[in-house]
Amino acid sequence: MTTHTDDYAHPEYLTDAAWVAAHLDDPDLVVLDCANTADAWQRGHIPGAHHVADNWAKNPDTNRQHVMTPEQFKAMAEGLGIGDDTTVITYDHAQGLTAARIWWVFSYYGHSKVKVLNGGWRAWVNAGQSVDFGRARAPAAVTFTPRADESFIATGDELKEACTLDNVVVWDVRSDAEWDGTAENYRNKRVGHVPGAVHLEWFHLMDRNTHEFKPAAEIRRILTEHGITPDKTAYSY
Repeated sequence: MTTHTDDYAHPEYLTDAAWVAAHLDDPDLVVLDCANTADAWQRGHIPGAHHVADNWAKNPDTNRQHVMTPEQFKAMAEGLGIGDDTTVITYDHAQGLTAARIWWVFSYYGHSKVKVLNGGWRAWVNAGQSVDFGRARAPAAVTFTPRADESFIATGDELKEACTLDNVVVWDVRSDAEWDGTAENYRNKRVGHVPGAVHLEWFHLMDRNTHEFKPAAEIRRILTEHGITPDKTAYSY
């Protein structure tokens, strides 16, 4: 498998099927299957992988509009056998959508030992790696300490101010229908988009065939064409 990770600013955020396969027996490694449903996990998964029941890690007390509280995420992580010293591998069946979300929440809570399997389930199968249909590895008794990094999140007031600044770009990663206000059943109080935002749906940065991230140079070209450049602070939603 060719992953094109050498030119990324942070290639350590990704891993490949060969690395995961070589480390499956490591006691301090937990693999998370971030499939949207448990049925997908039951149809086959990486040996020993846990299915993440809440792959968006959202707080049910706020109508699932915000990330889990530290206490909620601590309970979820420890229930999966993930402690402060655990290396976490996330993967999905959805071009990295849910795997990247879980990666982001772990990173937000200060856990740097987390990687996304580039290409996800498709990469694993295409590489001829072992497929399991059994139970996940029993979770270890561990302690996870959430340390929220608030720089990962922008408040509504911060975004309002950002919209007035020249050195900022607001990036709407949602679907075309959400962008133009024609989408239904998305539970949004209002339709449309943030004034002045640029629209580039997230999956345009993914290879639709391999489910891997596109090469760094191509991603930079796409972002530049939409005004998302290194000299600007980017806010995404």
